[in-house]
Amino acid sequence: MFNKTLFVIKLCYNITIMINFDTTIAAIATALGEGAVGIVRLSGEDALLIANKILNKNLLQENARKLSYRHVQKNGEMIDEVLAVYMPAPHSYTGENVVEIQCHGGVAALQKILALCLENGAKMAEAGEFTKRAFLNGRIDLTQAEAVMDIIRAKSETALQMALRAQQGEFSQKIKNLRQILVDIVVNLEAKIDYPEDDIEDVTYEKVMQEIAKAQNGVQELLATGHTGKILREGLRVAIVGRPNVGKSSLLNALLQEDRAIVSNFAGTTRDVIEEQILIGGVPVVLFDTAGIRSTSDYVEKIGVEKSRNALKNAELVLCVLDAGEKLQKEDENLLALLDKKNTFVILHKSDLPLQIEKNKLAEFSTILVSSKTKQGLTELKEKIKKYAYSGVQTDGIFVQNVRHLQLLDEAKKSLQNAETAAQGRMPYDCLIIDLQNAITNLGEITGEQVTDEIINKIFAKFCVGK
Repeated sequence: MFNKTLFVIKLCYNITIMINFDTTIAAIATALGEGAVGIVRLSGEDALLIANKILNKNLLQENARKLSYRHVQKNGEMIDEVLAVYMPAPHSYTGENVVEIQCHGGVAALQKILALCLENGAKMAEAGEFTKRAFLNGRIDLTQAEAVMDIIRAKSETALQMALRAQQGEFSQKIKNLRQILVDIVVNLEAKIDYPEDDIEDVTYEKVMQEIAKAQNGVQELLATGHTGKILREGLRVAIVGRPNVGKSSLLNALLQEDRAIVSNFAGTTRDVIEEQILIGGVPVVLFDTAGIRSTSDYVEKIGVEKSRNALKNAELVLCVLDAGEKLQKEDENLLALLDKKNTFVILHKSDLPLQIEKNKLAEFSTILVSSKTKQGLTELKEKIKKYAYSGVQTDGIFVQNVRHLQLLDEAKKSLQNAETAAQGRMPYDCLIIDLQNAITNLGEITGEQVTDEIINKIFAKFCVGK
């Protein structure tokens, strides 16, 4: 039995964290607003005791994990009729005693029930504290904890599936397997240093380089998925640019399959950047229809052109729209000179008209014939956007989508490169061990096996209260 005091504990993950075992936390676990159902969540040693103080009839240990119909009361006055469930430790979300009270989803009912929990001994939960306790209690690792917010924020079915797989531990298992390869190398090298007279067959520079290469390949494969992972998490930012009256707004409407932007024969109709979201092949795409880029004396249009240039600068992918029924104009050529060929698709628009544009001048770009009127080329365009998002990466469906993970993988890659160079130069084993230990630490920070409390607090501070 723990003393009711503040403990400093050394976790199995080799980190030191301050935890108050005596504190039971409470928060509203559903979004505030009108809804059918709202949930107040309690977690901690006294969760059941506090819940029973505000319910008209006690929740019992023998009825654990079963919904019970109850009334929440204060001084004999009914606050709301609810369903309540008790989940004893360690088989709960946090690994602690948990009670969830499901009430009507109005703001007043939820806040009254939360206030009663706090009046009877609970402490208001901090952002992400429930999930943080699940991590600190060893029920999940750090990547699984971070995946919880990815599930909540998923913008597509693909992103949701990716986050669910991470939450189930598939990504962290890959990291742990790579880390174990390096740990085994270090153990053998240290044994060779400590017992040089023993003939340890596995420890040769050639064998060490083979194992390092194996870990390098695994790290590089994960890094290669980072581009796609970021897109699936945050959305692919696509700017539709071109001179006035080439059909940018018509293309936006055709992709959205609705009349979102005003279309007219007058140049300069679009004066501002229009932002819309769409799913293309399971990829969340953020489309920016921009004002025509050209020199102009019109003050308002100048502002629109400047916004277009900013949208172009911040875009991940650019759709440069040209009028296929006309020869290239100076404004077209000036715009093409600004673009990166690697992340630009040139849309030869109005392809239902006789083709006049000089395609030979566009040989360095990826071009697509498109007609918003006949829908020609739209399927090909969508397929190219999807292919760009996935970058041709062939994986087992696991994509690294967290910037923190990508940075640590990149650091591990650099350390492994240093270790490989040291092994090739037949440097002393101690030199190899330093670089290998750095890579082990980098990978351990991803899963939480080696991480500081400062980083942990920063991660969970990004969560919503109640999660």
